[in-house]
Amino acid sequence: MPDRAWAEHERAVQRLADSYAAIPQGERVRLAKRTTNLFRARAASSAPGLDVDGLDGVIEVVPDGPDGPVAEVQGMCTYETLVDATLPHGLVPYVVPQLRTITLGGAVTGLGIESTSFRLGLPHESVLDMDVFTGGGTVVTTRPGDDLFDAFPNSYGSLGYATRLRIKLAPVPPYVSLRHVRIDDADLLAKTISEIAATQEYDGVPVHGLDGVAFGPGKYVLTLAQWTGEGGATSDYAGQKVFYKSLQTCDRDRLTTYDYLWRWDTDWFWCSGAFGAQHPVLRRLWPRSKRRSDVYMRLLQLDRRYAIADRLDRRAGRPLRERVVQDVEVPVERLPEFLDWFDAEVGMRPVWLCPLVAQRPWPVYPLEPGRLYVNVGFWGTVHVGPEAVHAPRNRAIEAKVHELGGHKSLYSEAFYDRAAFDALYNTSHLAAVKHRYDPDDRLTPLYDKAVRSR
Repeated sequence: MPDRAWAEHERAVQRLADSYAAIPQGERVRLAKRTTNLFRARAASSAPGLDVDGLDGVIEVVPDGPDGPVAEVQGMCTYETLVDATLPHGLVPYVVPQLRTITLGGAVTGLGIESTSFRLGLPHESVLDMDVFTGGGTVVTTRPGDDLFDAFPNSYGSLGYATRLRIKLAPVPPYVSLRHVRIDDADLLAKTISEIAATQEYDGVPVHGLDGVAFGPGKYVLTLAQWTGEGGATSDYAGQKVFYKSLQTCDRDRLTTYDYLWRWDTDWFWCSGAFGAQHPVLRRLWPRSKRRSDVYMRLLQLDRRYAIADRLDRRAGRPLRERVVQDVEVPVERLPEFLDWFDAEVGMRPVWLCPLVAQRPWPVYPLEPGRLYVNVGFWGTVHVGPEAVHAPRNRAIEAKVHELGGHKSLYSEAFYDRAAFDALYNTSHLAAVKHRYDPDDRLTPLYDKAVRSR
């Protein structure tokens, strides 16, 4: 079976190369990808894209190789497909981003994160080697320490696309025991996060996963996850109950490992409420199989296409909305200041909190290695009136995060001027690597992707 899977992979890579050759010289190259987890606009194009058909699977799971348990995975493989292949072996990727349809290649060229990131880093840090289809039309195998490998995270396709990745896997038992710790002070919140990250335990109990939610000023909940083989009753948050609501109503919980990995996907954290999916009556009618992030994303895209929410706001006389969909990384000691500022200036709640520690330097997203940051995620809209078209809240967030020594992910809209962007994301280094592997500039540069939406 592995030999057949490898042969099919080689044929898929050849189709990709053939589709590249069919794109006229001088035209930009992009993926012909039907789905996305990006939240920024993209310029329309009638040009054919790179054919990624057949690059969305797991080639092989090796439970006991010389590098420990590993998986050979294609770049367009979703984490849902990957977990379905590894979990029967009692294994999972080091970091499993919270949405099912995030692809492994997307998490590595972007920046994935989840509750294990406080001890295991980011998804690209468990990659042993990968094949990248470059703007020059060739496949390059690259490893940690290579210029292409090290510049790849946060490049968002401006250096090429991963076709194959070999990643480390971690053993997991069948269940996850949860403890929800409620905290009423932001300084205590930051201190508790720091102590857990340093010791990887709380009250003498190991902590394998750590994230949390800020429901409002003085209303913080940290969720401590412990892997366990101990059986017992488990909760079902893919049914009538909603996971984030449970954080405020119960102290302890138990999930299967599978359900823990996708606990946020069922309701897109809390954003499914915008579509009525949390209403008890509608939830009973909403098929269980359709309670998932990619379904909500398609509904959101319909709203954008037809401006449904804007039309309803105008009809009701409500001020124009500004979309505020961002994830930012703030040093843990500056988290209280950011949350206080965010409450006063933006006022969006709840927000997600996910601690992370980068394991080594990454030139295009210069987190300080070994330093504890907290990812703050917020996804929604704010009524701001006529100024909404100028994105005042988003621009203020960018400025505040920079002031606090933090960083902002680029999966959503960005508003930096060119000089600020170049300084924040080390684009001179990125440009040098891009010139080497994409000498004819066939791939869209990062600034054009992230800010100009090209």
